[in-house]
Amino acid sequence: VDKDALDTQVKDRKTQEAAEKARNEELANEMKQNDKIMCMLEERQKNDIRNINKAISEFQKNFQKPETRREFDLSDPQALKKDRPARLSDSDSRCTVSGLQKFMGEDLNYGQRMKFQKEQMREWSLQQQRDWKNALADQKFADDLFDKNRIELDQKTMEQQQKEEENRRAVCVATKDFNRTQAAELAEKKRLEKHQKMKDDMDEISSLLQGDLLSENPEQAVSSFGRHRVITDRWKGMNRDQLMAIRYSQQQQVLEKLKVREEERRRDAEWDRQSIQAARAQLVLERRQQRENRKCRQALDSVNAKLSQEQKSKNIYLKEEAYSNFPTGQYYAQFNTTSR
Repeated sequence: VDKDALDTQVKDRKTQEAAEKARNEELANEMKQNDKIMCMLEERQKNDIRNINKAISEFQKNFQKPETRREFDLSDPQALKKDRPARLSDSDSRCTVSGLQKFMGEDLNYGQRMKFQKEQMREWSLQQQRDWKNALADQKFADDLFDKNRIELDQKTMEQQQKEEENRRAVCVATKDFNRTQAAELAEKKRLEKHQKMKDDMDEISSLLQGDLLSENPEQAVSSFGRHRVITDRWKGMNRDQLMAIRYSQQQQVLEKLKVREEERRRDAEWDRQSIQAARAQLVLERRQQRENRKCRQALDSVNAKLSQEQKSKNIYLKEEAYSNFPTGQYYAQFNTTSR
């Protein structure tokens, strides 16, 4: 065993672990710094949201009071005390749309109202501009801080990469020397193994040539459970008598199969003959039935002709003899002659 090489590997391994530990500590410190910056940004965002909500609440409290709502008169507790005659002025809160007492744009305070609305819109616009400028300033500050942190992180990363590159080069030099030594030892070991393998192969070849496997000794395939059973990995095949017995069995099976097919053919022929006879008998019965139907139809036609002739004779008799005398007007005049 090369103790110096092992000591060198242990030393290199410790140096590499110390470098990795230092790098991990630096990355952990950077992550802590980034977490702290993110916490500060989140806190600033929460404060901005809180200030905006507070401003909205103040605006609603000052400019959106319940008294200024259009439907406040429906739930005003002082409605009876404030009750006045209808249409005192254009600013009367009771002049609703359904009352048709004041239309949009026709009130007396139109100019003052428009002025107030313009002033209000101007204030809102200025407030939005101030909020936008503040937001841009905050965004710019955050971007500058992010760029600064990124530049510092890149510089630290470059320094760390340079250190890692130097350590890697030193490790590569040491590894190269160690690999050269290992390659020489491995070549010597392979040479010895090859020599031993050639010797073992020659011994195995000689053993196989002198053994029962290549000599095809049939006794080697006999199983210990009986001579009727064989060991499959040593069995060289059946002998001539066994093959002849198998061929004789196959010929017997072929003859039995031919007998079965001949029997099936005769049975099918018998079935076909019986089917043809049954079809012929059915045809004879159908023709006989047709002849009987034809005779019945002719007899029925003869009876219908006789009945038709009798009906015509009866109609002639009724028309020429029974119904030959028609009643006159005197016959009909004798009815309804009394008042009853």
